[in-house]
Amino acid sequence: MGLIEDLQGAIQGAASSAGPSVVGIGRHQRGSGVVVADGQVLTNAHNLRGDEVTVTFADGRSAVGNVAGVDHDGDLAVIALDTTGAPAIGWAKDPSVSVGSVVFGLAASRSGGTRTTLGTVSAVGRAFRGPGGRRISGSIEHTAPLASGSSGGPLLDGAGQFVGLNTNRIGEGFYLALPADAALQQRVESLATGASVERPRLGIAIAPAFVARRMRRSVGLPDREGLLVRGVEDDSPAARAGITRGDLIVAVAGTPVTDSDELLDAIGAAKQPYEIQLVRGAADVSVTIGTATEGLN
Repeated sequence: MGLIEDLQGAIQGAASSAGPSVVGIGRHQRGSGVVVADGQVLTNAHNLRGDEVTVTFADGRSAVGNVAGVDHDGDLAVIALDTTGAPAIGWAKDPSVSVGSVVFGLAASRSGGTRTTLGTVSAVGRAFRGPGGRRISGSIEHTAPLASGSSGGPLLDGAGQFVGLNTNRIGEGFYLALPADAALQQRVESLATGASVERPRLGIAIAPAFVARRMRRSVGLPDREGLLVRGVEDDSPAARAGITRGDLIVAVAGTPVTDSDELLDAIGAAKQPYEIQLVRGAADVSVTIGTATEGLN
């Protein structure tokens, strides 16, 4: 069998083995999804419009499911419904892929059935903005073409195993998928139980770095790298810790922060209680954040 025949066989194998696990999301197919366990469909949060979701299976059957759990910042959601007849997709035991790896993109087709495309991994460890503006890191960039309505469908490796959840289109002909690793499996299991995703927050508004530098220079203060607090919510973790408008946040739990992404990452990694290092005027100040449970603004 020649190279073309081998490739054709691999594509057909991926389509036949994983195709029955792929579903359409929404009555007019806003996106795609994938059956990850009995009674559970995984998709992107941005495909949802309310708590009830119409799901169309590869055999043409439609059913209405309920959102079991959603992580808007992570752009993930699990839908609970009867998936009888649609097998769960096979998660790769080793979901790692590298630049040059052959991948298949699967998605529901508005005309029925499953669409399968071929591409290669063009980069790994890519980051993009989720629906709420939060940075999502560690994504797989690939070139398997995806039509509108494909987000939430699976990315398969050359062996036909689930290695990513197609989520975002960038530029012309490049796509990003969330890696289907152990961390994603844990998140899916948590969402399937109805557990809400709560991220730590401070409850502040921050100014861009250039604004902070300009304001400090205008009053004769030396330049310092950090984030200028331009507003604090009442009764927020920041307010309770004593952070005030005009403070310059320079570090969280010892980790320097110079932009909003670094601040989000540092707060998410810190174990409470933790210290925030500030510059107030010309003085260095440290405050303690105790128990913050909401999602960061």
